[in-house]
Amino acid sequence: MIFLTKLFVGGLPYSVTSDELKDIFAPFGAILSATVVNDKFTGRSRGFGFVEMDSDEEAQKAIQNLNESEVSGRKIVVSVAKPREERPSQGGFRRDNYQGGYNGDRFNDKRGR
Repeated sequence: MIFLTKLFVGGLPYSVTSDELKDIFAPFGAILSATVVNDKFTGRSRGFGFVEMDSDEEAQKAIQNLNESEVSGRKIVVSVAKPREERPSQGGFRRDNYQGGYNGDRFNDKRGR
């Protein structure tokens, strides 16, 4: 039975790639995916990533061995990933709350023209 345990990995050096992250976790079990999260504007690493492992037992073994270990001189944090929380939309155009626009009256002078 496959459980698919997703792990959060924080504190990664910015130079670590997804392939290197996979190599770090490989000794502890089958890796289904390993992804370093990159900034969507700059394309640079954000210093954390996620690893999906084949079973809970392998994931626990990885946590025990890798949590607070050093990778390229930085102490990493490894834990079970929490589900992503839904966040309200930030910004963008919303018709129901629109305050701007053209107001023709402000260009008419007070003399009724």
